[in-house]
Amino acid sequence: MKKLIEFSSDINGIPLPKKFTYPFYYTPHPLAKVAVEELQEYLKTQTDFKHNFGIENPDDENALGKMFGVLVVQNSAGELGYLTAFSGKLAEKTQHKYFVPPVFDVLDENGVFRKTENENNQINLQIEELSTHKEYLRLKKQFTKTQKLHHTLLKEAQRIIKKRRKARKLEQSPDNQLNINEEFYVREYEVYLNDKILPLQEQFEVYQTQIDALKKQRKQKSAWVQQEVFKQYQFLNAEGSTQNLLDIFKDSNQNIPAGAGDCCAPKLLQYAFLHHLTPIAIAEFWWGKPVTTSVRKHQYFYPACSGKCKPILTHMLQGLQVDENPLLAELQTEKELEIVFEDEFLLIVNKPAEFLSAPGKEIEDSVYSRIQQQYPEATGPLLVHRLDMSTSGILLVAKNKNIHQALQKQFLDKTVQKRYVALLDGELTENSGTINLPLRLDLDDRPKQVVCYEHGKPAVTKWEVIEVTNHQTKVYLYPITGRTHQLRMHVAHSLGLHTPIIGDDLYGQKANRLHLHAESITFTHPKTKQKVTFTVKTPF
Repeated sequence: MKKLIEFSSDINGIPLPKKFTYPFYYTPHPLAKVAVEELQEYLKTQTDFKHNFGIENPDDENALGKMFGVLVVQNSAGELGYLTAFSGKLAEKTQHKYFVPPVFDVLDENGVFRKTENENNQINLQIEELSTHKEYLRLKKQFTKTQKLHHTLLKEAQRIIKKRRKARKLEQSPDNQLNINEEFYVREYEVYLNDKILPLQEQFEVYQTQIDALKKQRKQKSAWVQQEVFKQYQFLNAEGSTQNLLDIFKDSNQNIPAGAGDCCAPKLLQYAFLHHLTPIAIAEFWWGKPVTTSVRKHQYFYPACSGKCKPILTHMLQGLQVDENPLLAELQTEKELEIVFEDEFLLIVNKPAEFLSAPGKEIEDSVYSRIQQQYPEATGPLLVHRLDMSTSGILLVAKNKNIHQALQKQFLDKTVQKRYVALLDGELTENSGTINLPLRLDLDDRPKQVVCYEHGKPAVTKWEVIEVTNHQTKVYLYPITGRTHQLRMHVAHSLGLHTPIIGDDLYGQKANRLHLHAESITFTHPKTKQKVTFTVKTPF
């Protein structure tokens, strides 16, 4: 029980939660916040390990932050304490005295992974020795050169014969015997060249066959050990049943993600179940410099990821009383849908915050379903564009397919002008600018986006400051492109404004709402051909 930490703060006045934290969307329980504060104090003063978090010098290219987590637990005597964990490795190690151990330690020198890694390293040395052997390099060079020469000679012979055939065709010669002889000559010439290079090829392949066999052996060992490692990741749940990574991901349509099982939450729950501790509340936070691709702010809380952790935690949480998803509860709250403008061709709708544009997997109520009910005669896809569930403001709806196509063309041609208002959690040093950061889906944590210069789609946002009050900045945002979460990512990312929107539960911190509002839209009316602008007052 060395990993169970007693609270040094007074927690007597804090009541226990009725249920365990829903880990994928939560506000940390007060007990978890106290545990986090104590862990962060430890991180500020500890001398147990050395890791460059980049807190004092965030411009240091070698610095990198880390996700940490706490799990408040109760022992059989009813006493409260907490466990701590870090994601992946810390200071190039998987185990440190203040933190719970990994579910499976891939760095254990006596473990299957390390043993196979050492075996593959020996194979690599053999491959390196053969690949750099003077005789192998000589034979490879000579064989490659001769092979290329023979290929050129054969092509030249084929070219000459093709030229002769073309000449005979122009002369309308009936001599087919020449064609047969020529084809026989080419085949014989190819056999001759192959026979001539054969002794050299056999000498070369003595080495190459050994190298290829070693590479195949290395590949087979790597594939085998990967499956063995997946088997070694054995996850307990509150009911006492166990599943490994192969069991957990067998029915999913995805490969097992790299690093699955090494995040904070699985480590914490595993240790609790192994030592008969009852989980009470959990919280995870980022400490230090953010990664360059995704949004991470120092000391901000973040939920468990959907790609790696959700399948694992779905198993591990069985048998626990867990809070319902607060987001679903919010979406099920009755909301009014305001019609700002209407004619016989289109509608301008003011979508409330935390309301879907289109039906989701678990929630049917949405702008689309409401419009379908209110306008049963309307045809076509209806929604010309969408807003994020958490964003409020103007949404354009077409009443028939032709109007929908005409409006969509304006979006594709980038002639539609949209203006958003956002309230940012901090002060900006400049008054305006342009953000150009390509975005793609975070495959390990849907629906979040990441900055990716290799596979991301171009995303451009213009911005300007409206006012600064109480260390908060209200800005206008003008999306030039329309990528998912574009505005939220561009303002929150360290390469953008590095100042998240207040209430952004994905890229910042939760509040009463996401303070992002689609305030105005300008487009050409498909029927009147007049340019029109609609504005809805910002509610914050």
